[in-house]
Amino acid sequence: MYTSLRRFGSELGNDIWQVSTTLFKLMVPTIIVVKILEELGAVDYLATFLGPIMAWVGLPESMGLVWATTILTNIYAGMLVFFYVQQTEVLSVAQVTVLSVLLLLAHGLPVEARIAQQAGVRLRVTLLLRLGGGLLLGWILHQLYTQMNWLQETNQLVWQPQIPEAGLWAWVVNQAKSLLMIQVIIIVLLTCLKILKLLGIERLIGFLLRPILRFLGIGKEATTITIVGVTLGLSFGGGLLIKEARAGHVPQQDIFASMCLLALSHSMIEDTLLVMVLGADLSGVLWARLIFTVVLIGTFTRITVRCSETFWKRHLVNRNIEPLLPNEPSKAGSC
Repeated sequence: MYTSLRRFGSELGNDIWQVSTTLFKLMVPTIIVVKILEELGAVDYLATFLGPIMAWVGLPESMGLVWATTILTNIYAGMLVFFYVQQTEVLSVAQVTVLSVLLLLAHGLPVEARIAQQAGVRLRVTLLLRLGGGLLLGWILHQLYTQMNWLQETNQLVWQPQIPEAGLWAWVVNQAKSLLMIQVIIIVLLTCLKILKLLGIERLIGFLLRPILRFLGIGKEATTITIVGVTLGLSFGGGLLIKEARAGHVPQQDIFASMCLLALSHSMIEDTLLVMVLGADLSGVLWARLIFTVVLIGTFTRITVRCSETFWKRHLVNRNIEPLLPNEPSKAGSC
């Protein structure tokens, strides 16, 4: 009994160390670089570029600043900017729902795109799915809500943000608190996953979700990690996928399909609740997002699986991580 507990603790401690160090080595430098870019006015430059694009999804140009802030930082910062910008705009519930979809699909890209890269997915794939996918789903919802005359009533903002303290030191403290919370979540998450695995519940969850994940091109080895990413966020699911990718436990095709899924649908609980306090409707930020993800990723993985190994290496996965496991046969044909 003592030996088993000792082995359990040793394995758990090793997993926590690997996932934590991997994530923090990616996140800390990226957070610092993003802060420098913010101070240099990168958000304003990006907002100037995104402003005219907002009309394509039925939003005023001012919402470009909200999306630009969210893309470079996180949803919380975007919500704070939205609170100030929306005071000079009259937005409908439909418009807020469309904006929320953009925030959900494309936020924190400097950090989360790096995580996807380390898991083996090229930057161009991540940007195509998250930026392109966000605009596509936003346009679809804009057309649907307009044509059907849905959610056209004026949006009522019920959320009052807490104004963050100004200054560099306050920023450092807030980032340290966030990183500490991430560390706590990693410890709790990995402990729970290990217990679920010992109890056989992990296998049961995988069995129940097998049909939908098989349709998305995700193998059983990546099932649990994918569920973590969908429910808790890309940082945690992606961090686990990086660990498994480097260990060679999960085929690269499964990792690729899982990361593509998480690009569009991750942190479905917390992030969805966040944008709903802005006034977003559940029809767009949850149900439409889920349907869009299943259809798009199911189609995308079916196309990419037919690509040649050369195409995978050049356009889909990082060269540092092989797209095929040793002794796995090459895919025939090309895209």
